[in-house]
Amino acid sequence: MPRQGPGSDATTRRLLTLAGPLPERPRVLDLGCGPGRSALLLAAEAGARVTAVDLHLPFLDELRRAAEARGLGEAIETVHADMGKLPYPDGSFDLVWAESSAYCLGFDRALTEWRRLLAPGGALVLTECGWTVPDPSPEARAFWDAHYPLRTETANVSAAVAAGYHVTGTYRQPEGDWAEYYGPLAVRADAADPAAPGMAEALAATRAELAMRREHGGEYGYTGYVLRPTDPRWRTRPEAPADLTAVHRLNAAAFGQEDEADLVEALRADPAAWLPEFSYVAEAPDGSVAAYALLTRCHVDGAPALALAPVAVAPEHQRRGAGRAVVRAVLDAARARGERLALVLGHPEYYPAFGFTPASRYGIRPGFEVPDASMMALDLAGSGELPTGRIHYPAAFGV
Repeated sequence: MPRQGPGSDATTRRLLTLAGPLPERPRVLDLGCGPGRSALLLAAEAGARVTAVDLHLPFLDELRRAAEARGLGEAIETVHADMGKLPYPDGSFDLVWAESSAYCLGFDRALTEWRRLLAPGGALVLTECGWTVPDPSPEARAFWDAHYPLRTETANVSAAVAAGYHVTGTYRQPEGDWAEYYGPLAVRADAADPAAPGMAEALAATRAELAMRREHGGEYGYTGYVLRPTDPRWRTRPEAPADLTAVHRLNAAAFGQEDEADLVEALRADPAAWLPEFSYVAEAPDGSVAAYALLTRCHVDGAPALALAPVAVAPEHQRRGAGRAVVRAVLDAARARGERLALVLGHPEYYPAFGFTPASRYGIRPGFEVPDASMMALDLAGSGELPTGRIHYPAAFGV
């Protein structure tokens, strides 16, 4: 079989794009590589030096043959090893990749054990099956509880943040990714000899899995998570009551005027706009407030969204990563709460690093004239299911 779990070349490319800029010849560790579809693509299209790890020797043999046939033999090293007992030193890889394989260890253990392998600036990309509805049916829950208990996407985001990562992006895999896996699996099951030793039980389990997908596939799915370790220099957290004066002073100092500081106070006084869990600070090493980021409730033609503004960094801490740390932290908090859309009017060379793209690509527009590249949107859930129409800001923005 070409794949050992739901996936596609298109999804691998999408996740690679979300991972952002990589070194010219990135060192990639592909864990649970199987026959190597992802490893081959990463070597060919990202110019990666891939270390492909699996416990099943026939998969590694198949990958070696495919790599040689494509002229990638020097770019891919196959390794027969246990992904839970990896022999590599800390900081060995720019990208750790695991499509449909983290379940072998469990999502939380994978997050903890693989983090050390990342070089500075490195990223962990992994896919995980989870619930896509708040209340799965008893049949679906019973099936998965017996095999691999699932969590929601927001619970997985929270687990990643708790393990010391920022979520660079998520992507809910399309139904076609399941077809790429289950199509060949069904053909193989139909061709199997049920009289072979152990085959009757294996076929029964396979057919039960296929039936579960047919009948309850809308309740669960695979999501890709692109993660980067947090910057240890800056502790981020929700604003506390004791921070209010410092937050006001910081905004005034960062912008050289009181307008943004007054905007925060006006938003704080608007119960329809203010979301206290999304007022975030980054602390300097001495515990003082070094940076601030705020998300407040706005709407896109009646559908709830979030407006990112202001983002401020104390002058003495600018250009040192405090702003990036606090923006990533507040966006992580929004993902963990199940928010779907964030909007920002800002510098088009700064905010794309967090995943923002022009809002016009989603059919979203402000109610005032602004350069297209400066009005940006972020699909927090990676589902592609965003509202379209005009942005309606809280009254405090005055637009």
